[in-house]
Amino acid sequence: MAKFGFLDVLEEVLEKGFTYDFEMNWDKRNFAVEVSFLLEAENSSGALLTDAEGVESAENIVYEDAVLFYNPAKSRFDENDYLATIPYGEKGLSREFLAYFAQFLQESADQGLDDLMDFLADEAAEEFSVNWDKEAFESGIADLSETEFYKYPRY
Repeated sequence: MAKFGFLDVLEEVLEKGFTYDFEMNWDKRNFAVEVSFLLEAENSSGALLTDAEGVESAENIVYEDAVLFYNPAKSRFDENDYLATIPYGEKGLSREFLAYFAQFLQESADQGLDDLMDFLADEAAEEFSVNWDKEAFESGIADLSETEFYKYPRY
């Protein structure tokens, strides 16, 4: 049986437990994997909104965010471009960790969609973003019992 890398396991757990549209982008040169996802909401009030690039629109909302898995010794990126950044080491990441990540991302996206709906309903609201509770995520990791690890894939 072929040994999987953590990208295979990550894709598997996201397909099983993450209900939003997502895409995985493997940046081989940067030793990084980006998981981006979409939240979609109806802008029924037709409120004029300005996105991060300064474009105004009254259309329905499609919000994209991303999480980056990276090698601390080799990857280069701007942390501000991501909802969260997650390092991986020489031994890779465990199935338990990746399953927990998928569950936590699902919960964060669910809360983000609720917050987006509240944002659209509140005329006084000025800004929206999804929240990644780093402390809660790290607390959940501490409770994991990790068994088999999957390395970053070779190419």
